[in-house]
Amino acid sequence: MSNAATSRSAPIAEGVARFTINSRLADRIEQVAVAGLNALLLARIWPHDLTAQSLLSLLLLVSEGAVLIFLLLRRPTDRISLKPGDWLLAAGGSFLPLLVSTGGAAISPTVGAALMLAGIAIHVGAKLSLNVSFGLVAANRGVKQAGLYTVVRHPMYAGYILTHIAFLLLQPSWWNLGIYGCNWVLLILRIRAEEKVLGMDERYRAFAARVPYRLIPGVY
Repeated sequence: MSNAATSRSAPIAEGVARFTINSRLADRIEQVAVAGLNALLLARIWPHDLTAQSLLSLLLLVSEGAVLIFLLLRRPTDRISLKPGDWLLAAGGSFLPLLVSTGGAAISPTVGAALMLAGIAIHVGAKLSLNVSFGLVAANRGVKQAGLYTVVRHPMYAGYILTHIAFLLLQPSWWNLGIYGCNWVLLILRIRAEEKVLGMDERYRAFAARVPYRLIPGVY
């Protein structure tokens, strides 16, 4: 190889190395951020008595605790988005639901509890499928195609939406509706950001062609 070719390849190699270091650092920062969010969630919804609603809160805490375990055990990736906008979407989408509060009289306790259990079951099932590939910021940690991922491409988000609707039925208020409405907008934007990253993988493009719906079969 000529000296000229070597000199041209050196900046490219340095750029790749710098991108890898930055991606690994971003990966670690995300782990710390999720640990902090889990601590906030624990303080926010830890049940202080043994009501039916507090038991649902406990189930939610167990689900989110599994997320933290998967996150700490997961393998690092170089294919994580470094775009500030994607990080803001992940932060906002993860933090906003913590702002909901107690509301008025339940609209339908039975339906609310049933939807809450269904939502928790769906997003727990999705997390078990993701296992150590779980993350908040748009990244490619492997293409998951089994379990609930044969129905929609983002079953974990679908499960979260069900729990949000359930909470609105159990604790209705305009504040909670506004918080969840904003969160759903961020969720759609997060899906698009994630699919931009995943869409660079031929396996994901084939998966998307096979499973056309993102959240709701036949709708979106």
